[in-house]
Amino acid sequence: MNDRMPPLAADKMTAAQRKAAEEMTAGPRKGVKGPFVPLLRSPELMDRLQKVGEYLRFGSALDQRISEFVMLVVAREWTQHFEWFVHVPLGRKAGIAEDTIAALADGRRPSGMSEHEQIAYDFCDELLRTKGVCATTYGRAVAAFGEPGVIDMIGVAGYFTTVSMVMNVAHSPPPADPAVKALAPFPL
Repeated sequence: MNDRMPPLAADKMTAAQRKAAEEMTAGPRKGVKGPFVPLLRSPELMDRLQKVGEYLRFGSALDQRISEFVMLVVAREWTQHFEWFVHVPLGRKAGIAEDTIAALADGRRPSGMSEHEQIAYDFCDELLRTKGVCATTYGRAVAAFGEPGVIDMIGVAGYFTTVSMVMNVAHSPPPADPAVKALAPFPL
């Protein structure tokens, strides 16, 4: 599959694209990679989305383990290799169990999840399948994460859905690291 929107050469960027790329490189992401490569075609959108992503990854009301877990649920839902490869190691570091990651990779509901992982899985699974959640699922999520956590969980699911769609349409490749590609849990 050919990369439809490869990185832009600096000398081919507009002033707005250069400014957005420089700001992203100076921030916590340290460069334009992943979804931001194709998004650079719309520097205003890229800038706004990356700020949302920065908040969701580094400042949300959710525990890091739950945020990474939701990211993996969404990455698998969209068969998004770049996000999967980036977030599996971060999920491991945050404490997501290997058997949970393996089940998600296989497209199965993991067994042996923590209570908060179960609640987050059920919430995201229902949201992605039905485009909403029932009162029971909503009540469990609010009891576990509070209203700010529920909103941030929806934000994580929505943000990672957006960047997954961008990269799937752009045919963005997973990271070039052969060791990472060797871990492909679902078809590339």
